[in-house]
Amino acid sequence: MIDPAEIPQPDDPEAAFAAVTALRRLANQLERAAVTHALSDGWTWAQIGQALGISAQAAHKKLAPPKGTKPDTPAPRARRANT
Repeated sequence: MIDPAEIPQPDDPEAAFAAVTALRRLANQLERAAVTHALSDGWTWAQIGQALGISAQAAHKKLAPPKGTKPDTPAPRARRANT
């Protein structure tokens, strides 16, 4: 687990935003890996959605492997547009 003493404080925005970005990336990786394992264990999209607090359709739209790939192949990460 993360030691709360190591979490940057909001009064250091640069460090705080860097931490938020890193945590989001880690959360996305964990979510995708958990979905891959759940699907291989026979979970339905309804079960996955319920576990994530979203609908089955939203879970499938966000996390389903791209068509033509094996279910155990993680979906590629979306690229951010340069703004």
